Amino acid sequence: MIPEMEKVGYTRKFSGALTASSGMIGVMIPPSIPFIIYGVTAEVSIGKLFLAGVVPGILFALMFMLVARVLLRKDTVVQQSTTTFSGPGVWQSFRSSIWALLVPVIILGGIYSGIFTPTEAGAVAVVYAAFIGIFVYGDITPKDLPEVLAGSAKTSGTILILVIMATAFGRLITLARIPTELATTITSLSDNPIIILLLINLLLLVIGMFMETISSIIIMTPILLPVATALGVDPIVFGVILTVNLAIGFCTPPLGVNLFVASSISKVSIESLSRAILPFFAGMLILLMFITYVPAISLALPSLW
Repeated sequence: MIPEMEKVGYTRKFSGALTASSGMIGVMIPPSIPFIIYGVTAEVSIGKLFLAGVVPGILFALMFMLVARVLLRKDTVVQQSTTTFSGPGVWQSFRSSIWALLVPVIILGGIYSGIFTPTEAGAVAVVYAAFIGIFVYGDITPKDLPEVLAGSAKTSGTILILVIMATAFGRLITLARIPTELATTITSLSDNPIIILLLINLLLLVIGMFMETISSIIIMTPILLPVATALGVDPIVFGVILTVNLAIGFCTPPLGVNLFVASSISKVSIESLSRAILPFFAGMLILLMFITYVPAISLALPSLW
């Protein structure tokens, strides 16, 4: 995405910031691993959680479009596309991209059918992508594979180091009972549900900045879910609130996995991307408040099931 955006005139910094921030939508739209982990931990319907994330996910997508449009008024002039929309053109594009579009079908179909595990699905996707890249599209040759693998290893290695350190840090603060003490402190500060929910959001935002997502869900759900339900928050809604908070951590330092990946691809420093992402971050916080205090946003689809 970032190289293609750069070709038509978007700056690397803008492209990296938009890509890093909008990547958080992935955990809102099913199938979402964080929703699955929360559903198992909280003993709530995973199907309803999947439905609950759809409307917030769409709202986040619209928000990113709006913020991007506002920012582009001050950004580099973008080249207008010379391609016109037409039925034959759409069909031709679909035919040429069908092999690439089969990647998520193979991954999700294989996982849900039980043919292979999520880890095995990743390996199958790599082999399939290499096959079509070489023999179908011809974008790469066998001679390019060592360089491609080295680049992938570099990016994956960066992410794995972050995940390892975040997991170790999560284990450390759990042993120190820090999450429990923080939750106790929050509930003792106010009796106002609005204030308590705001403090819970602040706590989760900080945790999302320093801890790996899955560990955070497993650790914080048993601690904060009883507090939220005591305030009248539906467990499904709290699952969305929890996931959104932690997803925002994907694009905020110091953990910010999306930030590191976007920096690696765009060749823009973490510091520059962190500054460029601030307008999108502000939009995410505003939407987070709506999701927190307007439960109908998350319950719109689950209520129909």
